Amino acid sequence: MGCTGEKRSLFILNPNAGVIPAKFIISKKLEIRKNELSCFKSLSIDDSDEHIKQSFDKYDVFIAAGGDGTVRTVAAELVGSQKIFGVLPMGSGNGFAKEFGFRTNITSLLSDIKKSESVIIDVIELNDQICLNVAGIGLDSFVAHSFDKAKIRGLWSYIWQTFMNFFLLKPVRITIQLEGEDPFTEDLFVLSIANTRQFGNNAFIAPDAKPNDGIIDIVLIKPFPKIIAPLFVYRLFRGTMKNSKYVRYIKTNKPFTIRTNETRFHIDGEAVEFKGDILVKIKRDVLKVLKTKHSKRPITVSS
Repeated sequence: MGCTGEKRSLFILNPNAGVIPAKFIISKKLEIRKNELSCFKSLSIDDSDEHIKQSFDKYDVFIAAGGDGTVRTVAAELVGSQKIFGVLPMGSGNGFAKEFGFRTNITSLLSDIKKSESVIIDVIELNDQICLNVAGIGLDSFVAHSFDKAKIRGLWSYIWQTFMNFFLLKPVRITIQLEGEDPFTEDLFVLSIANTRQFGNNAFIAPDAKPNDGIIDIVLIKPFPKIIAPLFVYRLFRGTMKNSKYVRYIKTNKPFTIRTNETRFHIDGEAVEFKGDILVKIKRDVLKVLKTKHSKRPITVSS
């Protein structure tokens, strides 16, 4: 089911990720380099999980070759270990990959693997499901669920789903209770829980978020006149959301609970469903991420 050989790194490839012809080109490049690296073509999440467990002691570096779902699947198996995690981005958003400078250049990635420098980051947990980047409920989660059902993938499909969901968007009533504090309830268009700055495609929902500071960035976007949506989009991509009177930021290192009747959430852009209370907490310094030469994140490099 892939390439053979005694290698220090293993590529977990999701052949269904990405758009044609990008995924075809990347798959072919991996195949051409089969004498230089080991790879495994995953057929499902369970398939990936099982193969990582079986190969855990054979490799030092595990590379997720796919979209944000593949990235989260592979990372979840490495949390709390000394294994190094990397990404060959093939998805529509590639939020985590963009934050850490991962690109589709396999030659550059192999050079980074050879150096094997890494940075140690936190992850967020929502009811025991890990979040590397951003999770939440509201417009972004509704888009994630619509996109998950769409027959056409890619950026333009995502933009279309965003437009349609925004047109139909109504506020969601959400109660948040920080540990040791009184709960508060808000009607929101978006509630985001951020470990890093962006959703993906350089859309910066939490511009000040850092993945190794032990802090969860909570972003609350209140209902706003839909006519000013272009201004919100501009601020999102400029990283200036904090300038809006409709946006509130909360930083916390405490666990907190979310209560809402809405079940459609997303984690790292992937559609998930939660029923009942959602407990959110931070796990400090639990994932070693491969340092790339393109990385601009000010995080201490580990040996």
